[in-house]
Amino acid sequence: MESHAERIARVRQAYRDAHERFVARLRGAPEDAVHRAPGDGGWSAAQIGWHVAAVDASFAALLSGASPAAKPVADAAPVKTWGELAAAMPEKLEAGKRVQPPADVRRDDVLKALSDAASKMDAALAGLTEERGLGYAVTHPVIGTVALTHVGDWAAAHVARHNKQAKRVLGTTDNHHG
Repeated sequence: MESHAERIARVRQAYRDAHERFVARLRGAPEDAVHRAPGDGGWSAAQIGWHVAAVDASFAALLSGASPAAKPVADAAPVKTWGELAAAMPEKLEAGKRVQPPADVRRDDVLKALSDAASKMDAALAGLTEERGLGYAVTHPVIGTVALTHVGDWAAAHVARHNKQAKRVLGTTDNHHG
């Protein structure tokens, strides 16, 4: 069984890897493509990046204790394992209002926000004690109750999921140019 220190090291690396791939995609795409929303609706790649930065900052605040949203596990609904949570996660989730991007976001601002959020996330993961990770949880209306020890896994999966979304948005945009 994985120790707390091993888990944190693994999750920090998974998050960093997912984050670096996402940032590289945004940074490497043509400027006009990053800011163009898909013709069938939805967010531009820049808006996706803004959303990821906002969610990552929220996750970091949960982990660090800066957000009061995490509650003692004893006061929360039953906590599931990350595997159970991931398996039950719907294909599409509606983002909460506070993490929905504004209509006009610029790539440079998004890249800065992503960098800032990733630094906060990494520091929060590094500082997450085993007692806090196992003893506190947050309840999401769709996903359920998540122990803080699994929020890093959730963050890495969230970034990877939106990297795939950005790839589709940018691929669709690129196809319109021949």
